[in-house]
Amino acid sequence: MAISFSAETLRLLDGKNYAVLATVNPDGSPQTSAMWVGRDGDDLLFSTVEGRVKHRNMLRDPRVSVTILDSADPENYVELRGRVSMTPDIGRRVDTSLSWKYDGKDPGQDRPGAVRVIVRMTVEKATGYAA
Repeated sequence: MAISFSAETLRLLDGKNYAVLATVNPDGSPQTSAMWVGRDGDDLLFSTVEGRVKHRNMLRDPRVSVTILDSADPENYVELRGRVSMTPDIGRRVDTSLSWKYDGKDPGQDRPGAVRVIVRMTVEKATGYAA
């Protein structure tokens, strides 16, 4: 079941604060990726390219953890746990909006033939100082 975010968690999510995604490799070991994150209501949104390790891991096991660190005070953070679903990012809509949020410009080109997906995370648990 999805949860609602605290005001402090919303501040971290809506700011230019980097996140770390944790997925599970086939052998059970963790895999992490630094990334940009946005939201749609109480769902987290991010973008990736089909075939990357995190994409393959999320296809196999949709359970993930995302930690957002306060850029002004890294000891202030929130860890969000939940499950993801993925859909095509037609026109790179999410990728472009996140690039404008974090970099203030359009994103660079993906490799030829790359297929972008929107990752939507339904958050089931929040922990950390900002939770």
